[in-house]
Amino acid sequence: MRRRGPGSPGPALLRQELWARRRALARIALWSIVESLPVLLSGLLVSAATDRFLTRDVGAGLALLALLLPTAAAGAVATNRLFPWLAALVEPVRDAFLAEVTKGALLAATRSTTRLDTTSVARLTAQVQTVRNILFGLLRTVRQVLFTFVAALVGLFLLAPVVASATAVLVALAFAVIGLLVPKLAARHRTLLLAQEEVAGRAGVAFEGVRDAVACAAQQRAAAEVERAVDDEATQALALARATTLTRLLVFVGGQLPLLMLLVATPGLLRSESLTVGEVVGAATYLLVSLEPALQRIVGVVVSWALDLVVSLRRLGEAFAEPEPAEPDGLPAPDRYDLRVEGLTFTYGAHADPVLDDLSLTIDEGDHLAVVGSSGIGKSTLANLLAGLLVPCRGAIRLGGVDVTRLRESELRRTLGLIPQEAYVFAGTLRENLTYLAPDATERDLVDAVAAVGLGPLLSRLGGLDARVGTGGADLSQGEKQLVALGRVYLSPARVVILDEATANLDPVAEARAEVAFAARPGTLVVIAHRITSARRAERVLLLDGDRVHLGTHDELVRSSSSYAELVGWWDAGGTATASRLPARPG
Repeated sequence: MRRRGPGSPGPALLRQELWARRRALARIALWSIVESLPVLLSGLLVSAATDRFLTRDVGAGLALLALLLPTAAAGAVATNRLFPWLAALVEPVRDAFLAEVTKGALLAATRSTTRLDTTSVARLTAQVQTVRNILFGLLRTVRQVLFTFVAALVGLFLLAPVVASATAVLVALAFAVIGLLVPKLAARHRTLLLAQEEVAGRAGVAFEGVRDAVACAAQQRAAAEVERAVDDEATQALALARATTLTRLLVFVGGQLPLLMLLVATPGLLRSESLTVGEVVGAATYLLVSLEPALQRIVGVVVSWALDLVVSLRRLGEAFAEPEPAEPDGLPAPDRYDLRVEGLTFTYGAHADPVLDDLSLTIDEGDHLAVVGSSGIGKSTLANLLAGLLVPCRGAIRLGGVDVTRLRESELRRTLGLIPQEAYVFAGTLRENLTYLAPDATERDLVDAVAAVGLGPLLSRLGGLDARVGTGGADLSQGEKQLVALGRVYLSPARVVILDEATANLDPVAEARAEVAFAARPGTLVVIAHRITSARRAERVLLLDGDRVHLGTHDELVRSSSSYAELVGWWDAGGTATASRLPARPG
């Protein structure tokens, strides 16, 4: 994960991304200077032309004013050249924020035991787009306004230093007050944003559960909860509007008051010959045409866009994944790949009944174990514990004699591979998906993996290994996605593979091909069985049966366990029963 600078993660990431694209920023600044040339020269040329007109030198005056045309053309060219550099700056920033938000959401999902709040993910991605739009607007509009403002001040200093000095003092005063107001306005903006999120969250929950609300005659209560959130949002919006009222006075102080002072002082300035008539007109041009409108837009932007950007950045930063700490010193992966489960106990809550209670077993290196049991009995929990994704409440799981919790995370993941039922396919080519865990895989390795797990028909349909698939494998069936996940782990260096109903969407023939391929592959195989045929292919079978555990070969369990025999009988009778239909307690 990328390193971020000090401070809030959102603004820190923005600073980092902008600094990484300082070449684009420099180009934007250079073209902005060219773009502001008409403003810089406007007052000077108007002043000189006015003095020529007063001496009846009309031709010279018109010639001076005509110089505004080529400067305006140069400014238009500069504006046109700016847009590619703006895109080169803004779009990568948006992508960086999307990447960080996605990482945070994925980590939150893996660490949470509750259902993922997809509405919060949608709100965060919408805020990323808001950041992108505001940043583009700031660079496109505020950049222009700021350069216009500076160009007008520089021109005013060149033309009338006395007027420029007084104007600069008033402008500095206005900006100082704005600086004092910004923290309060930012707090108001954040409160309003949180209120808006609350409205979206409550409304989403209400709409999702509208059927239950109607069935329980609870429509009014659900509507009242949403209404309270809407009222709170309206209150926060009103408070923000009141807080921004003072900023409008600053436009008068920094933009309109200097013009009034110039008009009042003009007779004295002319009598003392401190300024000519042309210089007064030129100074008024800078104040009226450039400075005052620019200041008005700057204040408006600070109150709206800039504060929205700051608050959104900080809010997004809260959803970022925590920077990955240096991997703690752990033990390297052992040379052996046997698994020993010792007194394993696990519960999903302090007061919940154990899902697994004092389970002990040994899975020898090269063993092929099938795990069967009723739905909810703890098969997937056991798979997650074996893979080190869950931590036992009591007991230990040892890989090659080493507690898996003491292994380096990176080595554990290389050594042990888990394929869940919900297979994930990355956006990219099939080749990239298959070699994700084995970047050094050769073409021969790929061909062997494709043949082993039965990926040939999929490659033929899509056009080969370099065919592209969409995010999440949108153009693949569930079974095809499972085949891609199987091929990915088959190519990996993992020497302990756990299939957690990873073939549930394959037909029996395809499932058999995949399991046989993994059984022939070097290493240990654990299969959370979806069909009883998986148990028949295994060397040993583990039956989870409430607080009892049965371990043996298929034939041994048929003789010793009535529950297992019943399950096999269902299957042999031609029914559609699977391992999940096994009753929680034997009859």
